[in-house]
Amino acid sequence: QLQLVESGGGLVQPGGSLRLSCVASGFTLDDYAIGWFRQAPGKEREGVSCISVTGIMSNYADSVKGRFIATRDNAKNTVYLEMNSLKSKDTGVYYCAAVWKPGMRICLVLPTEDQYHVWGKGTQVTVSS
Repeated sequence: QLQLVESGGGLVQPGGSLRLSCVASGFTLDDYAIGWFRQAPGKEREGVSCISVTGIMSNYADSVKGRFIATRDNAKNTVYLEMNSLKSKDTGVYYCAAVWKPGMRICLVLPTEDQYHVWGKGTQVTVSS
């Protein structure tokens, strides 16, 4: 069974940092691009970041650009989302999702839900003083 498991969420003060992890089980991430999504209370889920199969290409929503960094370690079957200078509006449930052998252009645009077919259950991030 293909599964993704997110971890690393929690409660952090504004201006703080968190690093989310997304670990794959039942498959290897070598041929998968990864999208990070978040869902704030009362809002629709939105794409936050995309990282390509090799990690060479990544893309970020304007709201997180310059503060969030997506990386991957295929040897550990893990993708990370480093989140810095966190703001209250970053609060939400964060999800990682995977798509197998996507086209080269997958990360030229922000991820959309219909592109990804393996999903984690999410991890809660709360930014509050």
